[in-house]
Amino acid sequence: MSDKKLQGINFFNKYLTVWVLLCMVVGVLIGNYLPGVPAFLNQFKYANISIPIALLIWVMIYPMMMKVDFQSIKNVGKNPKGLYTTWITNWLIKPFTMYALAAFFFYVVFKNLITPDLAKQYLAGAVLLGAAPCTAMVFVWSSLTKGDPAYTVVQVATNDLIILVAFIPIVKFLLGVSNVAVPWDTLILSVVLFVVIPLAGGVITRTFVTNKKGEEYFKNKFLPKFDGATTTGLLLMLILLFATQSEALLSNPFHIVLIAVPLTIQTFLIFFIAYLACKALKLPFNISAPAGMIGSSNFFELAVAVAIALFGTTSPTALATTVGVLTEVPLMLILVKIANNTKHWFPELKQNYYK
Repeated sequence: MSDKKLQGINFFNKYLTVWVLLCMVVGVLIGNYLPGVPAFLNQFKYANISIPIALLIWVMIYPMMMKVDFQSIKNVGKNPKGLYTTWITNWLIKPFTMYALAAFFFYVVFKNLITPDLAKQYLAGAVLLGAAPCTAMVFVWSSLTKGDPAYTVVQVATNDLIILVAFIPIVKFLLGVSNVAVPWDTLILSVVLFVVIPLAGGVITRTFVTNKKGEEYFKNKFLPKFDGATTTGLLLMLILLFATQSEALLSNPFHIVLIAVPLTIQTFLIFFIAYLACKALKLPFNISAPAGMIGSSNFFELAVAVAIALFGTTSPTALATTVGVLTEVPLMLILVKIANNTKHWFPELKQNYYK
């Protein structure tokens, strides 16, 4: 890659927060003044998943999937501490801290600002988010922290398997909802779309290019061509996301701030629980950063779909899960920056780490 192109990418990434804020503003303006654009794009949905957003997520995570070496995946089990940290944080800690924080703020701190019924529904939305750890976007956060792609794939894949059996019991237990209507098509399609297909595509591409041109060409010539894809896809997705959610953002600005408070605290809390646990376990940075990111970000497609199925499209619960969508990217980018600035906390990665 030329020095000029490399400088351009570094400049772009250096001011990523600025571009993110600009894209959020552009998205809201489009949604408010050109509502036909998000209305048109919202037609392209299947099982509550936006096809345009799915395509942009592919743009974001495909470069990372090309870095996955199946030999590395096979070796992950030789040092599973990062996996244990992910599983314990996501399923034995996260749902319950989310419930505790949301209940404290909605029933105690904001008691005089919202009605008991609103507090109950906002709590339900927060719990749905807390019981659904991230599936797709964590590949982006892992990429931005130069996380181990093979280890991240295994962390996400095992997380998806646990969702299949743990999501319903946890939501039932915390909310007392007797009939949790989980849209299985949304859940299964998300796993296929955001893990199986891009992983298969990345591995096929890697194998084809390596066999034809060699490993050195693949790493030094081919992969660098995709350096800006993740960031570009992220910014385009933000514009689309905020365009489709602009009405909720503008019609309930005060309540959105109230809902965002416990969600924000939860995001940082869960990140540091997993991140510092990895530090205590002396795990390398490229495993520790993704471990913290998976739990702190949310599978918002699932949370929103279940909220709509249980409480309705215009319900306060659906609004609460939507706030999770709105706060996700800015908060995660802050955590990416924190992680990259604390990389020196972790031991150097040894060549024989998996052996």
